[in-house]
Amino acid sequence: MSSATERPIVVGSKNFTEGRLLGELLAQRLEAEGFAVERRLGLGGTLICYQALTSGEIDLYVEYTGTLREAILPPGQAPGVAGLRAPLGALGLELLSPLGFNNTYALALAGPQARALEVTRISQLAAHPVLRAAFSHEFLDRRDGWRALKARYGLPQSAVGIDNALAYQSLEKGQLDLTDANSTDGELLRFDLRVLDDDLGFFPEYQAVPLVRSDFPAEARAALALLGGRLTEDAMRRLNAAVAVQGASFAAVAADYLRGEGLGPVPQAGVEPVAQGGWLSPRGARIVLRTREHLQLTGLALLGACLLGIPLAMLVHRRRRLARAVLYLAGLAQTIPSLALLALMIPLLGIGAAPAIVALLIYAVLPILRNTLTALLGVDPTLRRVALAMGLTPWQQLRYLVLPLALPTILAGVRTATVISLGAATLAAFVGAGGLGEPIVTGISLNNTALILEGALPAAALALLAEWCFEALEARLVAAPLRRDPLAP
Repeated sequence: MSSATERPIVVGSKNFTEGRLLGELLAQRLEAEGFAVERRLGLGGTLICYQALTSGEIDLYVEYTGTLREAILPPGQAPGVAGLRAPLGALGLELLSPLGFNNTYALALAGPQARALEVTRISQLAAHPVLRAAFSHEFLDRRDGWRALKARYGLPQSAVGIDNALAYQSLEKGQLDLTDANSTDGELLRFDLRVLDDDLGFFPEYQAVPLVRSDFPAEARAALALLGGRLTEDAMRRLNAAVAVQGASFAAVAADYLRGEGLGPVPQAGVEPVAQGGWLSPRGARIVLRTREHLQLTGLALLGACLLGIPLAMLVHRRRRLARAVLYLAGLAQTIPSLALLALMIPLLGIGAAPAIVALLIYAVLPILRNTLTALLGVDPTLRRVALAMGLTPWQQLRYLVLPLALPTILAGVRTATVISLGAATLAAFVGAGGLGEPIVTGISLNNTALILEGALPAAALALLAEWCFEALEARLVAAPLRRDPLAP
């Protein structure tokens, strides 16, 4: 049993329903044995969870043998748990006892199309090139994903990326015909879908196994070993459906399962603490807490972007080539996909607020830098010569001439960066930084509109509030002759 002085065991998970549910299951099992546990659930895709584990930011998460073999380890690894232990051991990682089910990839075809076309096998898709296909972004790019599957079966369809939960909705509404699925998805019990037979045996086995570092505590290993081999595909599908279809919470479903197996949990295990809202409802208290986190992330990132972008623009604006190079580099940084940027920062900054703030700073600095350079370069040279003739020092020229003339454009850049950052900060949920992205990401994975709106509406309100605040700030700081409404005729 864990002592009170030991640090908590940090349990992570990917950002889909089953990943979160299994993470909660492991957390409650550890709590039932007296271990202190910290949850970092919904961290994003495979890369983010794997980076968080290897960098020590989390202590375990549930991975799949097929994913380890095809997306993490070098090609050519032997199939099955036994074949993965040696290459993982060389990386300082270990697999615990498999949980018991195989959650293989599959292709799901909308029921009406499947019946009308009499398609039951993946190979039969080759005869129907007009089928509309969309797959999860990870499935599109994996070695065991769409490109390799398409080549193996000779399929003619084109595909775009989409979130799994949105794909199921699109299939139900007739907006989509074909998507990837997992054999234990709870949505398979809800929607009219046909899972196609992998008649060429393309997909490898995907045994669900807790992945840990080699220094994972022995007592915690023993606690989790009791879960080994207990979960069948049918049982996992029912648990997923209880969350995704019936609307039960991850904590409640995990607790019911563990009680039924005689493995816990302790009272109140897995219950997420909420802000003390006084007269507020639990949902209102959650919104207040998430909004405060969102503002902290955005505010710190914007402060850093202003402290970096404005002085840098002042420093380089008289050197045209250097200014262009700086703008080019700032623009290049913005082309890095946000989730990739967050994943790349985990080894350096860990998970939580730090990588989210740095990523937001990188995305916010370009409009601030560009607008400041544009404003400084736009000051009339004649006015600069007049100021010099009047005997003003460079500092006085900056203070009394350049900055007052440039201020409206600089403020416009900060205003743009603020609105962009308020929206982009929702991605902070993928690295455990909280904010208003947390209910949005969870709501998408659960097809829960109320949860999505719980994050989206406050984020939109913050953007509107920011616009009004900048209008008031401009009215206070900018001289009346320099103010101009860009929407005025």
